[in-house]
Amino acid sequence: MPALTGRKALITGASRGIGRAIAEAFAREGAALALVATGTDKLAATAARCSELGAAAVHTFGLDVRNSADCDAVVKQAAEKLGGLDIVVNNAGVTRDNLLMRLSDEDYNTVLDTNLRGTFNITRSATRSLMKSKCGRVINVASVVGVVGNAGQANYAASKGGVIAFTKAVAKELAGRGVTAHVIAPGCIDTDMTAGLDAKVKEEALKGIYLSRFGKPEDIAAAALFLAGESGSYVTAQVLIVDGGMTA
Repeated sequence: MPALTGRKALITGASRGIGRAIAEAFAREGAALALVATGTDKLAATAARCSELGAAAVHTFGLDVRNSADCDAVVKQAAEKLGGLDIVVNNAGVTRDNLLMRLSDEDYNTVLDTNLRGTFNITRSATRSLMKSKCGRVINVASVVGVVGNAGQANYAASKGGVIAFTKAVAKELAGRGVTAHVIAPGCIDTDMTAGLDAKVKEEALKGIYLSRFGKPEDIAAAALFLAGESGSYVTAQVLIVDGGMTA
């Protein structure tokens, strides 16, 4: 039997990259899915692919995770359509990189509001549904930058470090109801977010990665699948770093 048969999962940032890879991995394992993204054009392609792969059901929602009222409404609709929620994956995120002295209020706020507040909004909205589940899971996608920092990414590091601390608090708060909460912290992954990096920057980054390659979105999806299924049922409040040894 597929590992996620009978499980209902909501995934943000599901239209591309890591979010799409997680959605497809969950679909292969029979989950019913609520796929969320800011725009719905690319999301439709993800939904169609998930249906082909065997998802029990697929529903799509356009959402700006910075808006708490909209998050409440979408999570409620998703739970109603799926018949509950067992898994929430907070993957939606943005970058607005710049040196600290040049970092604008707008770029700081946009990154914190999307990456950290968005994770809070969705998780808070889903808490009651997750506590009703017998296998509640919160899986938050952060970054190794939230663990070790990075020049030119003070806003991004703050947001992802905040996600890590937030997740640990959620894990402690919801453990009594059988809900686990985890962080996946990717390193350099081949996605649209890294595609625009200068060739020299990529070359320099590769020098610090033990496995001498950037990761694939599927590498992160495999980690999410482990944490979402029964194999990860005794793991909580942990930061799973998936970076090819970059921060070792």
